[in-house]
Amino acid sequence: MGQKVHPTGFRLGILYDWQSKWFSDHDYRALLQEDLVVRRYLTESMRDAGVSQVEIERNANIVTVTIHTAKPGIVIGRSGQKVDELRNRLEALTGKRIRVNIQEIRMPELDAHLVARSIADQLERRVAFRRALRQTVQRTMGRGAQGCKAMVAGRLGGIEMSRKESVMDGRVPLHTIRADIDFGQAEAHTTFGRIGVKVWIYKGETLPEKRPSQESAPAEAPAASAAPIGATQAEPAAQAGSQAPAAPPGPEAAVEQPPAAADAPSAGAPAVEGTEEQG
Repeated sequence: MGQKVHPTGFRLGILYDWQSKWFSDHDYRALLQEDLVVRRYLTESMRDAGVSQVEIERNANIVTVTIHTAKPGIVIGRSGQKVDELRNRLEALTGKRIRVNIQEIRMPELDAHLVARSIADQLERRVAFRRALRQTVQRTMGRGAQGCKAMVAGRLGGIEMSRKESVMDGRVPLHTIRADIDFGQAEAHTTFGRIGVKVWIYKGETLPEKRPSQESAPAEAPAASAAPIGATQAEPAAQAGSQAPAAPPGPEAAVEQPPAAADAPSAGAPAVEGTEEQG
């Protein structure tokens, strides 16, 4: 039975980049745990701000934290007051200098993490799961997505046996590496237990395919360029032939020369008619 690979991990290094950008030989375990603590703190403390992802980049003396959020005003606050408080808390957690950058998400409907979080919030408010899935997928497709799939799993509707339900619109090519597929997941905490939410959003192909005309163009280029090269080589040869002295006549030319000399004698030889008149 085939299983579904993680769309983001399948395309790391090809279409997507890592969310943590640093290198360490000895403190890898401690730094990785520190990244997890920072991400968990930001997602839990700013739940209403619509935080999608957190990128962490480490240099020698400073740690840069980039927060992708749909509501930057909640994170920044008035005159940047909340950003300063957030920086102080992160420095207390890590014990290092922190630089905080805020990146706005202009289309939250096309962000899989935010869409999954929206479905989870509706399930916690006791909205019917089929209605929540259908409306969310339609809203995502209306914003320009080429495909969207949303799936929920758990005790849907309060039944004793857990099951899965999904709604899909368009196409979601998971095996195409050049396909830009955003994947997000969330959890809804209900009175019947946890319900998992997964969302796949297909935004189109990032690397366009080569057309047959473009593939055959490089093969025709050398043939087209060969003609001018031959012409340039022939022209100097023709010029050299016109400037070179005439070659001595061959044996055939020597045989044909006497009749031509009889018909038209040279200027230095005496004329035959003149000798007869003198006699």
